[in-house]
Amino acid sequence: MAKKKMSPAMRRYLIRFFPAMTAYMGVLYASLWWIRHQAPEGPLLWALGIAPALPVIAVIVIMGLYLAEEQDEFVRSTLVQAMLWGMGVTLAGCTAWGFLENVELLPHVPLYLVFPLFCCSMGLAQPLVRWRYR
Repeated sequence: MAKKKMSPAMRRYLIRFFPAMTAYMGVLYASLWWIRHQAPEGPLLWALGIAPALPVIAVIVIMGLYLAEEQDEFVRSTLVQAMLWGMGVTLAGCTAWGFLENVELLPHVPLYLVFPLFCCSMGLAQPLVRWRYR
């Protein structure tokens, strides 16, 4: 079986994605270090608190750009289906968890974990969606 060549859209996605994730790791580490060791207050604390979200937002934009730029309709369709499954699992899981958390049956989970849950759910859905078409 011949190996499929990477599309230009996927290449651009990877060129954008890896710097954004590297920035996320660096900003997260630096902001947490600054908050723990320098005890900032006021606007600086707000800026340091929100800083790790900015590369995550960039990754979301990068995912959308890939979806818009990918020319292969099958690839785009399977990606959209995987994203929908990922959103469904994430929304259902967060809703159920929230209700169980509300009656103190489960501990509180930080909201910054929602996007990684979506990514994991979408990633697990991708091979299942593709398998459907084999």
